[in-house]
Order: sequence, then structure tokens, then C-alpha cells
Amino acid sequence: MPAKRSSSKTKTGSARNGAKLAFVAAETSEALTALKALKKRYGGVAPEKADVIVALGGDGFMLRTLHRYRNLGTPIYGMNRGTVGFLMNDYRSAGLSTLLQQAHRIELHPLQMVATTMRGATRRSLAINEVSLLRETRQTARIAISIDGKQRMDELICDGVMVATPAGSTAYNLSAYGPILPLGSSLLALTPISAFRPRRWRGALLPHTATVEFTVLNPEKRPVSAVADDTEVRDVVKVTVTEAKDVTLTLLFDPEHNLEERIIKEQFAP
Repeated sequence: MPAKRSSSKTKTGSARNGAKLAFVAAETSEALTALKALKKRYGGVAPEKADVIVALGGDGFMLRTLHRYRNLGTPIYGMNRGTVGFLMNDYRSAGLSTLLQQAHRIELHPLQMVATTMRGATRRSLAINEVSLLRETRQTARIAISIDGKQRMDELICDGVMVATPAGSTAYNLSAYGPILPLGSSLLALTPISAFRPRRWRGALLPHTATVEFTVLNPEKRPVSAVADDTEVRDVVKVTVTEAKDVTLTLLFDPEHNLEERIIKEQFAP
């Protein structure tokens, strides 16, 4: 069972199996209506006291919830009250305790981005989906790429470039024609965004242990921003990306909608 049991089955905020639940929702009418209905039915506790956090919204809200509560180590069960819902389960108000008992656990390690700006400032941020570098002006970016301390590309002329996790490989990475990575692949996708030179370069598959370093060439004339999920750092000169091995995020999925199966299905989508 993914959730810890409480000794009291009648405690406020508990589902019938004794797991203390916290409900959080996106600021949309659909999500807030679901929040009200679930709290009325199951009660609810603060996320800091919960055994399971139930997130109501879309994929963007799930990413924000994972970031916000990452230090708690609490499993998060998402229910789709948004649009795509790739990281979410179907919304069902009844039988939540049974759904949680049967849910599959998926553990993810995010990426750690360390970005240095032209002013010498250093910013750190975690990314569950991807770290991307993007040109800030009409001029293409010029970026050198090193892997584990060895320079692999002297100059990539492009709109941008990204490193994506398996969980994020079906998001922005897929839109940029990057590969879909199964969860158990222990790989990262290094994917260019509208590469001009080398024109035929389509990226690379890297071991999840790789350290990827991007150096922005001529940053004054061709400024570049770095984005870790939804955290942006502008005017960067160097960006290092590694797997955050000390951070583990746990998501819960219904057996018929588990994340690994969704990623496999996406590879056969029309």
C-alpha cells in the first residue's frame, strides 16, 4: 500500500483506510469544485501532516505541487482537472481509499540545474521534466556542449537545446522531435531545438549519471536564458545539468494508467 496507515480510522482528514489525505487544487473552477467535493467527503489535513497529497489540476499544476512539497517525501496522487493530464489519473470522487491502496508507486529523480549569469550570479533549481536553454532575441544561440568534462560539440547554432528526463521526454522534448524514454531506461535525452548547424544533428542519448555542461558563446550579442521546468534564469553564460540523486519524488498511479505504460503507448500514438 502506498500510504501509511493511521491508528485511528475515524480521524478527521483520513480516508476509510486510515491514510491522512491532503487535497490541493489549481486555481480553476473545475479543480476548485472537485476540491470542495473531496474535502466534504473525506475531510483533509495540511500537506505537512498527510500520508498522501491529492493534487487536482493538470500537468502544470502537478509539476508545481511536486516542486512545492518535494522536501516532505510524501507520495502525490494526481487527478485530472486540467487539459492533457499525462501525469494525472482520471478524476473519481468515490472509492478514493481503494484507489490509493491499489496505486502503483513511481519514484523519480529530478535534474539539478546550476546556472551562472553574465553578472556572475549562480542560480540553482530542480527540473522534473527538462532543463532547456533558449535564445532571448531574434538571433540564434551559439552553445558549446561538454559531457562529463569532455567537449563533444564546439558550437551548436540553434534556437535552444535541452536535457530531458524519461518522465519529461513526452513533453517539450517530444515537441522538439526528441526521443521518448521509458522510465527504466536510465537515460537522459539531449535534444536540440531548431538546430541550424550542425543541420543534421538530432541530439544524443546520455546515461542518467552524465554531467552536461553548456557554455554560451558570445552571450552579450546572443543572450540565452535557462529554464528548469518553470524557473527561468536570464542571460546565462554557463549551465551545468546533473541528476539530483539525493532527491526522490514519489507519484501514485492507477494500475491501468501508470506512467510507464503511458510512455510506452505514446511511442505508438498516431
